Parts: sequence; C-alpha cells; structure tokens
Amino acid sequence: MKAALFLAILSLSLSPRLFTHVPPGTVLPVTLDSSLSVKSRPGQVITARIMQDVPLGPGVKIRAGSKLLGHVIEVVHPAPGSGAAITFSFDSLKISHRTIPVVTDLRAMASFVEIDDAQIPDTGPDRGTAPAVYTTNQVGGEVVYRGGGPVADGDEVVGTPVPGGVLGKLRPNPSGQCRGPIAANDQPQALWLFSTNACGEYGYPEITIAHAGRSEPFGRITLSSKDAGFNVRGGSGMLLRIISSI
Repeated sequence: MKAALFLAILSLSLSPRLFTHVPPGTVLPVTLDSSLSVKSRPGQVITARIMQDVPLGPGVKIRAGSKLLGHVIEVVHPAPGSGAAITFSFDSLKISHRTIPVVTDLRAMASFVEIDDAQIPDTGPDRGTAPAVYTTNQVGGEVVYRGGGPVADGDEVVGTPVPGGVLGKLRPNPSGQCRGPIAANDQPQALWLFSTNACGEYGYPEITIAHAGRSEPFGRITLSSKDAGFNVRGGSGMLLRIISSI
C-alpha cells in the first residue's frame, strides 16, 4: 500500500500538468501547423507541434504533440525596390491543460521537402528494413545510424538516436552566427531531424532569418524575402530555443 501511494505521488510530481517553468536554453523542435506568408495578417494566431519528447530533467519531459502558440506581429508587403517580410512570435506552450508563457528565438528552419528528405534512408525505402534501423541524414548534414549506432558528423559522435528523433548537445555555428548551449543548459537537447550545428534556413533559398529573436526585441522573429510571394508552408520544421518562461 505504501509503495503504491509513493508511486502515485511520484507520478503526480512528474506530471506535465505541474510544469510551471521551462529552463532557458531548452530546444523545442516543431513543425508549423500554420503557413506564414504575405497573406498573413497581424494578430493571426499561429500554432506549431512539438515533434519529439523534450527532456527537462530526470523523469520530466514535454511530450511530443504538445502545442506552441503564437501570433503574427507585422507583415511587410513587397513594393518596387523592396521585398516582403513577416514578423511573428511564439508566446505560450500548451502542455496538457496548462499554458506556460514563453519567449523563444529561432535557430534553424527547414522546408517540408527538407523535413521529408531527412526521414528517407540513404539507400531509399526498403520494405525489408524497419524505419527503426534506417541510416538517415539530418537537416544540416549529420548522419543518424539507427538500430544501435550514433549520430555522427564524419568521425565525430555528436548525438544519440532516440524514438522520434535524436538527442545531442548544441554546437556553435559561427558561419551562421548560432551559439552552442546557453544559460548553463548544456544537457543533450531534443533535435528531431536537425543536426547539432543546424543554423539558418534550409530549403528556402529566397528567405532569410532577418531577426532570430535572440536579441532586442527578444522573441520577435522576422523572416524576409526578395520574392514577392514567399510562403513558409505548414509542415515546415523549426528549431526554436527558450529564452525565458514564466
């Protein structure tokens, strides 16, 4: 009886409903449910879905399928001599029945084509090979050897495959001006289909991350394009990182 009571209390203590804070530096790998384009309107709600369990500490995690909510702040329509831009932010994380305010920045984004390619094995689909043992290439170039192997960048082991994605410590990418771990949060992060040094735009040659949200104004993410009809479609992937949460 005492053992059963202890387990019940422990289960409650680890329940996602009791989360009140997500540590700064935590990575959230998501896919967009909403498209972002010049047809978007300020105030429009945008949503994204977390694609891999996100570890927060021993026995505590944000479950895959949790929702990230945000809104469009500003849309700049193309004009002669200038391109288009859209500014948005993700403001809250919905875990079970609890909503936690958050501030995030954008480290990397990938088109739905890049996301799809990262799930196709090197040798192509094979009916005799289970997805759990595929060898695949992450967005950013690292190789995932599932079925007992590591995540590798050449000869360097940089992560571990797990159900639904990979775990790895973020590595800096100076060419893309992306940092490694921040706020002393150097534990392995949930990276889903992204490399540990993924940074910037993948599969969107016409789009630039003009402001990632990691400096003033914090949390405001701006994408710009010289293409008048730019469109970040639903199903695109993003690697976001928590700056702060309440």
